[in-house]
Amino acid sequence: MAIPAEGAQIPIAMLAVFGSAKLLAEICESLRLPGIVGEILAGVLIGPSVLGWVQPSEILNVLSQIGVMFLLFRVGLEVKSAELIHVGGTATAVAFSGVAFPFVLGWGIMHLWGAARIEAVFVAAAMVATSVGITAQVLASKGLLDYTASKIILAAAVIDDVLGLVVLAVVSSLARDSINIAELILTAFAAIGFMVVVAKWGTHAMGQLVPRLEQRLRAGEVQFNLAIIAMFGLAVVAIYAGVAAIIGAFLAGMALSETLERRVHDLVHGVSELLIPFFLVGIGLHLDLSVFSQSRTVLLAVAILLAAVVAKLVGCGLGAVRMGWGDAVRVGVGMVPRGEVGMVVAQIGLGFGAIPPHIYAVVVFMAVMTTIVAPPMLGRAFRGVPKLRPVEDFTIT
Repeated sequence: MAIPAEGAQIPIAMLAVFGSAKLLAEICESLRLPGIVGEILAGVLIGPSVLGWVQPSEILNVLSQIGVMFLLFRVGLEVKSAELIHVGGTATAVAFSGVAFPFVLGWGIMHLWGAARIEAVFVAAAMVATSVGITAQVLASKGLLDYTASKIILAAAVIDDVLGLVVLAVVSSLARDSINIAELILTAFAAIGFMVVVAKWGTHAMGQLVPRLEQRLRAGEVQFNLAIIAMFGLAVVAIYAGVAAIIGAFLAGMALSETLERRVHDLVHGVSELLIPFFLVGIGLHLDLSVFSQSRTVLLAVAILLAAVVAKLVGCGLGAVRMGWGDAVRVGVGMVPRGEVGMVVAQIGLGFGAIPPHIYAVVVFMAVMTTIVAPPMLGRAFRGVPKLRPVEDFTIT
């Protein structure tokens, strides 16, 4: 086979990723499974573990990060800040219990397995944070963002990000044998302050700023341009405040939700439709199946996966039990996916030499599989619940 011409590698990789994602999404939809399950499985299929057509690369990683930012930004455009603040108390309880349960259960399993203390701590930390991107996509595609349970999930995931940051900072300090309490407290307060300010006053500020700028600017799609600047701007501020860029993108969308015209929503939808498959396929690309040739590793992987699902389902569900058992189950299921968050923790642990390669593979397996099983579980949890908006407004295959 001839070597591709110089410059062809990137479009070939993009064709393989996007084409396979949409093909498997169609197959899953025909089998009455969520399309995003097919897109994640496409990454496993074309990745190093099976066909080896596409390897994880910097360009695919960049497209993945931009894709999930646009996803969260688009979801934010459909959420009003006042509604999210209204469920803040319950969301906080959900986030705290959703961090405590997985950490304790993950640490306990690794301790019983005979793992070293630092290994157990890193695996437990990887089980803590929820990947809001997957749940947000499922809720949006099914037109379920207006439900109280959905708002609690989104708010809890934002709070969860701060708690996950603190846990990660602590375990990273343990790996370096040094803990700076003052730095941890300062980081937590900066992250919380950023989120509270944007959630509480962002909508009013954007409502004043955008119309004034729109009157003065003429180049291209003015509102869309301002929206994208706000998205990337708050993503940068979020990173410096100590939380993930996707949280900044979500808050930017929420701040603009009552200001932008419907056309801007449609434009954002188009960009998201292009980029989101790179995020989903990227999750599957990182799953290495070769390490599961040993039965002991398989047993540990299954135990960690079951613990990851049960811990979020029970922990977050108990945090939302005041809403009734139906909503408690929906919230618990919605907080199950770990996605890229768990893999980031595993990568840090591997870099520190705190966890060996086979434990890293177990964590990545947990992160990928919780992401795959969550959409069908969410579908069942919301079965029979009427949609409040037309699905076509949010369709994501």
